[in-house]
Amino acid sequence: MYKLRLLSAFLLATLATESMAQKIVIAHRGASGYLPEHTLEAKAMAYAMGADYIEQDVVMTADDQLIVLHDITLDRTTNVDEVFPNRARDDGRYYAIDFTLEEIRRLTATEGFRINENGEKQQGYANRFPMGTSTFSVPTLQEEIELIQGLNKSTGKDIGIYPEIKQPAFHRNEGKDISTAVVRMLKEYGYTTKQDKVFLQTFDFDELWKIHEEIFPAEGVDVNLIQLIGDPDDYPWMFEDDGMKKLSFAADGIGPSHGLVIDRSSKKGDIMVTGLVSAAHASGLQVHPYTYRTDPGQIPGYADSFEELLELHYFLADVDGLFTDFPDRAVNFLDSKD
Repeated sequence: MYKLRLLSAFLLATLATESMAQKIVIAHRGASGYLPEHTLEAKAMAYAMGADYIEQDVVMTADDQLIVLHDITLDRTTNVDEVFPNRARDDGRYYAIDFTLEEIRRLTATEGFRINENGEKQQGYANRFPMGTSTFSVPTLQEEIELIQGLNKSTGKDIGIYPEIKQPAFHRNEGKDISTAVVRMLKEYGYTTKQDKVFLQTFDFDELWKIHEEIFPAEGVDVNLIQLIGDPDDYPWMFEDDGMKKLSFAADGIGPSHGLVIDRSSKKGDIMVTGLVSAAHASGLQVHPYTYRTDPGQIPGYADSFEELLELHYFLADVDGLFTDFPDRAVNFLDSKD
């Protein structure tokens, strides 16, 4: 009996270790809770904090260069209005696609901000890196891949990349095939199969299908594809009984808003896990929800702490990984469980 109990305990421990090995931390725009998003400094910090993957949002410039920038516009995270005051479109926004890489090199990147009712720049997250201090810039996708691969060589680690193709329909309307450009760059740096440490993501299902059916075969690439999901009304068929099965013909996983994993109306003692994760897993899809933050007002009322939020999503909801602005907190949490 003792030996049986010992064997059972060993098997349970083994299963728990295997389950933990499947849980990953994705640094959302780098260590963006500590340094301005998508700067090389934020990516280096995320790497040092032990993230498994580091995210890159990718947009294209006027001269067809790929830069790492969350928005298709430059005015939320740079001083473009000061350097090029007369280059806004009719809507008052400064689009990256209207600038060459050389021009974007002249800009200073900063913590994200908005323009308040007085016409002043107001930092989005008040407790983060002070806006307008130090010196940061907008990097290219090539620079970021080389940074991460260089660190992999010098440290002996194998940290992955997680690029997102931003608004591909907008780029196509502007005459730019951003998806093919991104896939070709992935291929150039050795990311060609599902075994390579890369996930390629987009919110646009039509583009995801085009990548899977046309661009990948043409380029000889077949890396993991992630369908991002924000508003369920964008693709209501994905939430039908066979929605995840249909999606699995093109995607390898989903990246839903975390409110689609645990209902935002949940309360302490009444956690309502939706059926999305189980449906995705049943169709062979991984689940990597976004975005987990510790900033004031960012932790749902059903969790007492950031760590409890992680506990509920990683283990009660059973997600495979998650995006966070604070990768150290998620890494430390998983380490404590292991």
